[in-house]
Amino acid sequence: MGPFVVFLIPILGIAVGLAAVIGNQWIKPWLALKQRQMELEATMVAEKAAQYAAQTERLEQRVRVLERIITDRGVDLAQEIDSLRDAPLN
Repeated sequence: MGPFVVFLIPILGIAVGLAAVIGNQWIKPWLALKQRQMELEATMVAEKAAQYAAQTERLEQRVRVLERIITDRGVDLAQEIDSLRDAPLN
């Protein structure tokens, strides 16, 4: 090994150690920021899912009401529609 290599090894060792220490100072806050962003995103997605679930429930209730109207009053409804056709448009 030449004299250049003898000096290069300790310099590289110190440089790697310094890079690890300095990198750690930047990586921790960056990771904390990314974690917070993911938490906020998860909260927003959960809220959106709750809104969709509530909307789906409302639509299902409306369909149940319509089904009940159709099945309970099927004959009466047909007669009411026919009477409305025959009624004047005043």
